[in-house]
Amino acid sequence: MNRKEEVLHDVVIKFAGDSGDGMQLTGSQFTNNTALMGIDLATFPDFPAEIRAPQGTLPGVSGYQLRFSSDQIYTPGDECDVLVAMNAAALKVYHAIRSEGTQRNVVDLMQTRAELYQHLGYHAYEQKLDQLFEAKQTQQLTGDTDGHHH
Repeated sequence: MNRKEEVLHDVVIKFAGDSGDGMQLTGSQFTNNTALMGIDLATFPDFPAEIRAPQGTLPGVSGYQLRFSSDQIYTPGDECDVLVAMNAAALKVYHAIRSEGTQRNVVDLMQTRAELYQHLGYHAYEQKLDQLFEAKQTQQLTGDTDGHHH
């Protein structure tokens, strides 16, 4: 296998994966090591508003962009030269951004909040919690701490 070596003076790398996959940590570690080498850098952490969206969902894609250079830089860069995608959802979102300049065309593929709640069984979970809290309140009001009526 022939390898081609090329010296780059300015590189933008993007780490992308599910929220909770460690993209922010990976980017931070890469940033720390780059800084320790005395190389100029700029970063752009990119994480969704959703807290721990289900694995593999497009709204759950988290990223960390790092630009480093042997020259002085002032921004984290626009397009990434290297994409390290940890899953298909990250690849799909950033491929759309790279090829179309926007994620507009993948938004329709993303789950709505109602679809997400249905997928997670959220409403059934909320009902169960309500039942447990109601039972606990009843116990406290009646003084029935062991669950038996006296």
